[in-house]
Amino acid sequence: MRGARESTNIGLMSSNTKAKILSAGARIIHLKGYHNTGIQELVTAAGIPKGSFYFYFKSKEEFGLELLDYYTNSICAMVDEPLKDNTISPLSKLRRFFDWSFTSLEGNDFKGGCPIGNLSQEMADINENFREKLKDAFDAIKKGIAIHLKEAQESKEISDSLDVPELTDFIVSSFQGALLQMKVTRSTAPRKAFEQMIFERILKGENSSNL
Repeated sequence: MRGARESTNIGLMSSNTKAKILSAGARIIHLKGYHNTGIQELVTAAGIPKGSFYFYFKSKEEFGLELLDYYTNSICAMVDEPLKDNTISPLSKLRRFFDWSFTSLEGNDFKGGCPIGNLSQEMADINENFREKLKDAFDAIKKGIAIHLKEAQESKEISDSLDVPELTDFIVSSFQGALLQMKVTRSTAPRKAFEQMIFERILKGENSSNL
């Protein structure tokens, strides 16, 4: 029994240490990028010896790919969280996610943005492993957004004539562009344009024209 407990404790410590590295890396790379972040900086932030990094990750690339899963799970959790609230409409649920994302960027002095979008710009052209993982990340995020849109159709909040997969692609692309423009202009104007076009014109406008 003692051996089993010790083995469990070691496993928990190992899991916690790996989580600390990923959490520290997520904060740093979100602001500085993948290439501008060194392993020494990661382990210093995590409070572990540099040699320990290679116990959990064979290379920086392996770490980066696992970090993408970490980012994706976090973002998908934020997309899915409003689904639990049955007191608001489907579009309000979807809008809550975008509000959170935009407000986070504004509160961070327009630095950061979407980590998946940032890494797409930095890595998709030069590393095929990253490109494939980034595609999977966007697919997962789109899946969550599509659920909200389908709920909106079922509740007659938006028109049945809207193609949900096509609409989801357009919304995600527009959202990423708005975040990028906010970072460049250090302004909330792109957010306002996104919200007006998506929620006030494309969704509500299409619905009202078909009632």
